[in-house]
Amino acid sequence: VQLVQSGGGLVQAGSSLRLSCAASGSGETFVIKSMGWYRGQRELVAAVNTGGGSSVYADRAKGRFSVSSDSATNTVYLHMNALRPDDTGVYYCNLDIFYPASGKTHTYWGQGTQVTVSS
Repeated sequence: VQLVQSGGGLVQAGSSLRLSCAASGSGETFVIKSMGWYRGQRELVAAVNTGGGSSVYADRAKGRFSVSSDSATNTVYLHMNALRPDDTGVYYCNLDIFYPASGKTHTYWGQGTQVTVSS
């Protein structure tokens, strides 16, 4: 499976962006078990467990960011609203994908996408 991200860019403070993370390329059926977004691959922004529906959001993301997914296209989104200059960074998606045929779960990272918020 490969994760391909899109949707970053340069915006003004107060604007919104939607980041996308599309999973594809597997010859096997797979299920996204959990989906997360990180800034710089170290700082958790948001994570959602698709099975139980539980979610975790960084304090700075609460009330402004949200995670959603489209199971038909295996695409995960990070909706970013009321962006601030301190939201600037490279954002990475992180998916735990379960393969029913083997019973195994693997973790994948997207390639990262730059978000720059100007004041």
